[in-house]
Amino acid sequence: MQWDGSVHETWWDGTSTRSARVAALRSGDARVKLWWPQVYLSLRGVDTKDPPRARGERFTGLKFSLLLLCCSKITEKAKKSLASLKRENPGLEPTLAIIQAHNDHFIQEINKNFAKEVGLRVTHICLPEGCSKDEIVNEILRLNEDPNVQGLALDLPESLISSKVLNAVKPEKDVDGLSDVNLGRLVRGDAYDCLIPPTVCAVMELLEDLGETSYRGKTVLLVGADGAVGAALQCLLQREGAATGSCRWKAPQLRTKLQHADVVIVGSTKPDDVPGSWIKPGTTIISFSRDLLSEKHNYGQQNNHAAENTVGSLAIAMRMQNMVKNTERWIQSQRYRKWDLRCLKLRPLFPVPSDIEISRAQSPKAVDVLAKEIGLLTDEIEIYGQTKAKVRLSLLERLKDQPDGKYVLVAGITPTPLGEGKSTVTIGLVQALTAHLNINSFACLRQPSQGPTFGVKGGAAGGGYAQVIPMEEFNLHLTGDIHAITAANNLLAAAIDARILHENTQSDKALYNRLVPVVNGVREFSAIQLARLRRLGINKTDPGTLTEEEINKFARLDIDPSTITWQRVVDTNDRFLRKITVGQANTEKGFVRQAQFDIAVASEIMAILALTTSLQDMKERLGKMVVANDKKGEPVTAEDLGVTGALAVLMKDAIKPTLMQTLEGTPVFVHAGPFANIAHGNSSVLADKIALKLVGEKGFVVTEAGFGADIGMEKFFNIKCRASGLVPSVVVLVATVRALKMHGGGPNVTAGAPLKKEYTEENLQLVADGCCNLQKQIQITQLFGVPVVVALNVFKTDSPAEVDLVCEIAKQSGAFDAVPCNHWSAGGRGAVKLAQAVEKAANQKNSFKYLYNLELPIVEKIRIIAQKVYGAQDIELSPAAQSQVDRYTRQGFGNLPICMAKTHLSLSHQPERKGVPTGFILPISDVRASIGAGFIYPLVGTMSTMPGLPTRPCFYDIDLDPVTEQVKGLF
Repeated sequence: MQWDGSVHETWWDGTSTRSARVAALRSGDARVKLWWPQVYLSLRGVDTKDPPRARGERFTGLKFSLLLLCCSKITEKAKKSLASLKRENPGLEPTLAIIQAHNDHFIQEINKNFAKEVGLRVTHICLPEGCSKDEIVNEILRLNEDPNVQGLALDLPESLISSKVLNAVKPEKDVDGLSDVNLGRLVRGDAYDCLIPPTVCAVMELLEDLGETSYRGKTVLLVGADGAVGAALQCLLQREGAATGSCRWKAPQLRTKLQHADVVIVGSTKPDDVPGSWIKPGTTIISFSRDLLSEKHNYGQQNNHAAENTVGSLAIAMRMQNMVKNTERWIQSQRYRKWDLRCLKLRPLFPVPSDIEISRAQSPKAVDVLAKEIGLLTDEIEIYGQTKAKVRLSLLERLKDQPDGKYVLVAGITPTPLGEGKSTVTIGLVQALTAHLNINSFACLRQPSQGPTFGVKGGAAGGGYAQVIPMEEFNLHLTGDIHAITAANNLLAAAIDARILHENTQSDKALYNRLVPVVNGVREFSAIQLARLRRLGINKTDPGTLTEEEINKFARLDIDPSTITWQRVVDTNDRFLRKITVGQANTEKGFVRQAQFDIAVASEIMAILALTTSLQDMKERLGKMVVANDKKGEPVTAEDLGVTGALAVLMKDAIKPTLMQTLEGTPVFVHAGPFANIAHGNSSVLADKIALKLVGEKGFVVTEAGFGADIGMEKFFNIKCRASGLVPSVVVLVATVRALKMHGGGPNVTAGAPLKKEYTEENLQLVADGCCNLQKQIQITQLFGVPVVVALNVFKTDSPAEVDLVCEIAKQSGAFDAVPCNHWSAGGRGAVKLAQAVEKAANQKNSFKYLYNLELPIVEKIRIIAQKVYGAQDIELSPAAQSQVDRYTRQGFGNLPICMAKTHLSLSHQPERKGVPTGFILPISDVRASIGAGFIYPLVGTMSTMPGLPTRPCFYDIDLDPVTEQVKGLF
């Protein structure tokens, strides 16, 4: 072998200083810029141009050229791997964050050079030398949550390295592989799930390149190598068959152990009082001291056959290789994951206990466990307690290329005041699909209002053995979305009245000076004020340059109080707030007007929450909300009032769907809760979209529309599907024998009163007569071209003959199938046949279509709904309604869909008319607009947007045990 004398400037003669090496690096020497020469050859008396290997002598050191070769090999491999990942994932820019607590910029340069060579982005967080461990942990926790950082490494002095610091790094970002989780996986042999510490990789690589490929029977001694790196090294060496041991520098048995070692691996600086003669000739020495820039320590003063090989630059190359591996895993984690769902076992009792007793008897999974089972990442959930979590919208971007699952809508026939169990059917169906048929499914439900919960209807978590749990958390407050809506709504209401007051009591100049004040000597418009100026055609940014006319135009909204449509809200049934007077205090200077409260879920902000598709979309919709007209008849919006940004801030958490679970441990999204009679009555578009991605292409998302198909379903198709762009696969139409008997001429059904005998005894004639309503609702569904499956929610008082009769009539009337369901008493097992029918129907040809064209005039769209859906002969608009239609048309809102505000207790406007009324004229008493939500809503007859409490509300039965803190009496 002929030595050519190349690459001999390796400072192995011990004469160079650290400053000389740094100067060489900074001088731009290509041979040292990337590959810091952390290899010292202690070969006294050896001519560097005539290495021992060339003379045939035993050579156990490592030349600088060999280190260059190792680093180059590792770096090139990482570079190619990353390039391949970038080709497959355009736009990929993986970022490694390195936290250091020293002022040595040289180490930064080494890391940056290696990262640049590989193609990685690296950012250094330089903490002061005197920082505490807590400060480091805080920085780690911040970077853990940064979605733009895929890897995290630590360059810290020994004094700051601790288990607390190392384990603060998320395992999935632990590029240095030093957390207990990573080391545990390494010890278990889970090579794919762990990253081997770069220093350990470098040591093993050096040993291999030094010819130490067979460890069996050899003794490897680790000196001064404590902690995670030492443990990982011992694990790998033992796995290769080596006999390993460890020892501290000050240990009395050090000399003996050194003399018997074949390989010595050094983890810290050798004390001067440990002579090199203690090491036997031919011993391979590898050093991975944390001080990468320490001066060399000679082990060969009296032994020409032993040499130290340090791993500094090679360890950094290995760190970059780990970062590329971590990037590949990160990419895999961003892709759709198969579910690994553990369903909960049900043991139904008979007689069936109360809903809250059933809920309490089941132990729900921790919500973070559920989230992981269905493929959510840890940074995509925000946990509220043990059983609820908000899901971040970033998931939609991550899974944007994932095909959607099947989309199922649960609707119903015209209900009794007791409700017919749509929520229960929805929950029973997903429990059957997932827990019993092993098909991924998600239920998407509305959040219940406190109005019905404490009024007549009670909660809305389902019932019996088909519930969302914990039901008391579902029904009470949840994650505060309705409270956020209430706060946002009432802030806007306060802004309207305050603006009118200030405009009425101030001159243009005074008003302008207060709207655009001087702050710290600077006067400037806010962003939302600049936007208003642009809408007004005033292209100025300096407040001092506006003319008097422009100041008047900008500062005055001139709201006409008689046109205010924005009301205050509260989430309680309070009939005495239906008409109020505001402004009676002396401080309001005589500005008095009549107003009212609506129930919170009737707020347009609730409708926006349910229809929005992103945070930006929600902000734009909030700004478009029309609250009144000015005195010229032009609309005044939330954007004009300058409150859009504040509303978005109040709603920033409410926009995220809440994850919960059913009694059988299947996932549920709870989000938004507009009523169907006075709003569009559907849960959120965002919850549906996220769920459709999570279930996978063969999975099912089951969502519910409020009240009968004529109300909630019609709005689902014509409003929600238009907003979302989603196409439903099948409709499940819920019916009960009880409701059909009512439509067949049975006596009135009253909440809180016992059912008459007609409802508890078999009566086939009443059932047959009442099936006209079921047939009509099937026909309404068919208007939209979607297959329909009838789910007969069976009660214990229903006879087999009545059940068979309903199913037969439903099939004859065009239903794809009709299935009796017993999920209330049996859980998902009682809805398996329904699930099978839904699965088959979802594979049928779908010819979905909207009921009307948006370009039609407002009145014509109302007429189409009234005639084709309700069965009315015609419509009749009051003068006030016609005036509003003309105004909205003139203002450019005529192309919006229609959201009818109508009683849910009849197909007509008269609640007492059951079955299928015909020949009636549908009266339109008023027409209002929810411009932000994106629909016009006509009021049919006398519709109230604030329910009242009955004589005996539900709250009589609701209580709290002060000892156990358990809620009682909810249903």
